[in-house]
Amino acid sequence: MNLNLKNPIVFLDLETTGIDIVNDRIIELAFLKIHIDGREEELEMRINPEMKISAEAYGVHHISDEDVANCPTFKEKAKEIARFLEGCDLAGFNSNRFDIPLLSEEFLRADVDIDLKRRKFVDVQTIFHKMEKRTLAAAYKMYCNQELENAHAAMCDTRATYEVLKAQLDRYENTEVEENGKKIVPVKNDIQALSEFSCFDRNVDFAGRIVYNKENVPVFNFGKNKGRPVIEVLEEQPGYYGWMIGGDFPRYTKKVLTQIRLEEKLKK
Repeated sequence: MNLNLKNPIVFLDLETTGIDIVNDRIIELAFLKIHIDGREEELEMRINPEMKISAEAYGVHHISDEDVANCPTFKEKAKEIARFLEGCDLAGFNSNRFDIPLLSEEFLRADVDIDLKRRKFVDVQTIFHKMEKRTLAAAYKMYCNQELENAHAAMCDTRATYEVLKAQLDRYENTEVEENGKKIVPVKNDIQALSEFSCFDRNVDFAGRIVYNKENVPVFNFGKNKGRPVIEVLEEQPGYYGWMIGGDFPRYTKKVLTQIRLEEKLKK
């Protein structure tokens, strides 16, 4: 089944120096843009991360420090990458929890102003886990009846993710499931519906340090102030903002915190 698109959508996969979204860096990226008319466009590149690749990460993707030593840095390519993503929704396999947050950190580090939170996100892994409860290779075998060759080669994984989503639509489009006590048909050929169903959380930032409560008020989701409204905490504890800005939190979390603080000041 071909995707019913209102905006172009970019399927993405990143290979990185490790799994820490705050401190690790991209070493390879693969984007597959599906235009509204079905036309496909690719962007694939290797990146010099300006840091060592961990042994654990090398064991997965087999990209060495030497392989990327002469590649451009993310900062050198950031504007080109941002242009490719302009006006597009985003999709991937475990992308909501890893690829998109880490990509956002790279853009902020490169001083490129692109707010990925404005896009719709479709996480194919989440759909897979919610509907079948497992890896990309297993999903590819189940939905596409093919073995995934060259797993963890970025473009191979990116294309496999695109094929899996189309196969998921073929299989589940009219399937009714129960969620939050209600019977729904969540898998529809609609990016908005897929984005909502493939989201496990109500994060305000990517890392889930700040989330929306039932009243859609941003609240802290960690530490001594967990569950308390952000504005309430910042007013009662003036030093808390400075502690977070100076701490080892993701850049995007700090950006969101600053936006909430500024918006409250403008109301007064």
